[in-house]
Amino acid sequence: MEVDLEGIIQCIKSRDKASVQLYLQEFNKEYAQCFFFDKEERNRRKQRRLEEFKKNKVRDYTDSDSDGEEYEQEDRDLFLRQNLALVLVGFIRNEVNCSLLTVALRSLRILSRDKRVLAPLVTDSALLTLARLAGLTTGETHEEPSDPDSTFYDNIIVSLAEAKAQHSHYHHDSDDMETVEQTEECTEEDGGSTGSRDVESMDGVSTPRPSLTQAYGGSTHQKELERGRRDRRESKMEGEGDTEEESGSTEEAQRKEAMKVLCNVVYNSSWAQERFSALRLINGLIELLSAGISSSSPSSVQFYELRLMFLMTALRPELGKHLQQAGGVSIFTAALESCLEVQWNNQYQCILDTVAPPISLDTSQRIVEILKILFNITFSTHRQEPTEEAAAQYRHLVAILHLCLMRKCVLADDTDELQGHTVNLLSALPLQCLDVLLNVPLTPCSEQFNGVNMDSVHKLLLFMERRLEQGDKVKEKLTPILNLLTESCRAHRETRKYLRNQILPPLRDVSQRPEEGSTVKSRIVRLMTHLDTDLKHCAADLIFVLCKENVRRFVKYTGYGNAAGLLATRGLLGGQNIQSISVQYSSDSDSDTEEYRQQKDRINPVTGRVEALQPDPMEGMSEDEKEEEARRLIKLFSKLSREDIIQPMGVDSQGRLVPMAGLKENITDEGHSDSDFDEEK
Repeated sequence: MEVDLEGIIQCIKSRDKASVQLYLQEFNKEYAQCFFFDKEERNRRKQRRLEEFKKNKVRDYTDSDSDGEEYEQEDRDLFLRQNLALVLVGFIRNEVNCSLLTVALRSLRILSRDKRVLAPLVTDSALLTLARLAGLTTGETHEEPSDPDSTFYDNIIVSLAEAKAQHSHYHHDSDDMETVEQTEECTEEDGGSTGSRDVESMDGVSTPRPSLTQAYGGSTHQKELERGRRDRRESKMEGEGDTEEESGSTEEAQRKEAMKVLCNVVYNSSWAQERFSALRLINGLIELLSAGISSSSPSSVQFYELRLMFLMTALRPELGKHLQQAGGVSIFTAALESCLEVQWNNQYQCILDTVAPPISLDTSQRIVEILKILFNITFSTHRQEPTEEAAAQYRHLVAILHLCLMRKCVLADDTDELQGHTVNLLSALPLQCLDVLLNVPLTPCSEQFNGVNMDSVHKLLLFMERRLEQGDKVKEKLTPILNLLTESCRAHRETRKYLRNQILPPLRDVSQRPEEGSTVKSRIVRLMTHLDTDLKHCAADLIFVLCKENVRRFVKYTGYGNAAGLLATRGLLGGQNIQSISVQYSSDSDSDTEEYRQQKDRINPVTGRVEALQPDPMEGMSEDEKEEEARRLIKLFSKLSREDIIQPMGVDSQGRLVPMAGLKENITDEGHSDSDFDEEK
């Protein structure tokens, strides 16, 4: 880390702001797209080297001296970053030069990516300073610490000089074995000081002295940041143009940098989350977002305000409840409405402009953050009975979510992400409020079924198909949409009938197993035997509801082998139907096709397909030979059972799998009670 920290401190001490700005701009330019390795990354690299050693069978493998120097160098760099953060936190408290303040905040934002450097940033005074610079507070009601005096900077300079001298002494005497051994002993004693410091002690003007492993000099170990979707801004990329003003005023650029630092600190530190909550900074954030919603042209800071609100509601669930009580649903519904520029046809019907341009990159990302915040504050309402006022509020929101499903973004990946978060939010809202999705007026281009607009349901079906085709993060991507479609089918008859026609068309070809093929049904049936229990139950539930929770029909479409998991869980292995009390399905029958009826008797109920005729294994055997074979099989099963290799199971009167031993005892007990009853009669 080639940073002249002594030079920065001297310039700050002498108030040479021009030189400070040049130093920090150079730092920002070099490390804008980097983050620093932590202990976990170091261990991963060491493990990779060990695996490589095992693979190549290198006999003389040991931790080389270069590895030790590499780790020592990282500790020296960490010491520099910690002190730079400490100096900058004191510097920004009283800095009023907006241009220089923005540069210093950008340096703090880069440093805040490293969890081990957060100690100076998580104190109450630091958080309040950042909140004031971000516009969350005015700073008038909180007493700020005084400007650090010259002693503060002198202590840091002395520590750096001692560390640099120790580092130089270590390398000049490295040929002397005795000196090296003494140095290693000293390093072991002082190594603990490289860890995280006491949070409250960072408010003082002194700084701890470094250990030998924290000596000064060298270059840092870093890795290039991967740019995520949220960073694909229409404005300039981060780290570019440190000397130029970004879009908007210099004050806006300052607020943006301060907000980014707060986002990093809150994300990386549970202590910062707790203090953010205790200091009631969430109230200032709510006011800031409420004021920004009514603005015709939102500032570039709004995305980071939304990101900070999402982080706090996700990491501190009690703040989500507080936000809901403070009218958060109304606030962010209005924000969503503003982003989409909604025009209303009536109370619960938005006008869909088919010729509207795609949603811009910046707007789509703000919409995603709003959807995530709304999910955090409404996820507990799914099973609740809303009040009349709350139901009207949720229906208003669902009408806007219909637009989120129908609109497209500039990039296909952004469209998929937008629809994914829309699905998550829809699954969190009360089911009875989702009828708004079906009450949309029909148009010539609408997807309809029995006179009902199915545009939203069709979009959800297409979304599920895309997720089924993707092979990564299957559970995270599929569970929400499977649950949403299942619950919608239970609540709305038209949705169930439409999806049944699309997913479970009448059976005609039974030459393949239900899980074979590329259809939507076959993909869902394959999930019914997935290793993840939650995912396989979600997939089975959807098919089961489409079959109106009828066991015979469920086995017909999936095969008994695939259906056994759900049937065993619900106690339906005996074949009886136990219909949900809260759901009343229509009595229409499932008529078989002519092709299915012709092959019905040849279908194997376990595999769900027509199997090739197999020769009779007992053909040509006499009755005595058959009996002997049966006795032999019974002995084998009995032996396996006694040795606990297998456990014979049976189905009890409730249709649940139970051990055969327990089943026999129940039957015997029932037999005794019946005989006793007969004798009494």
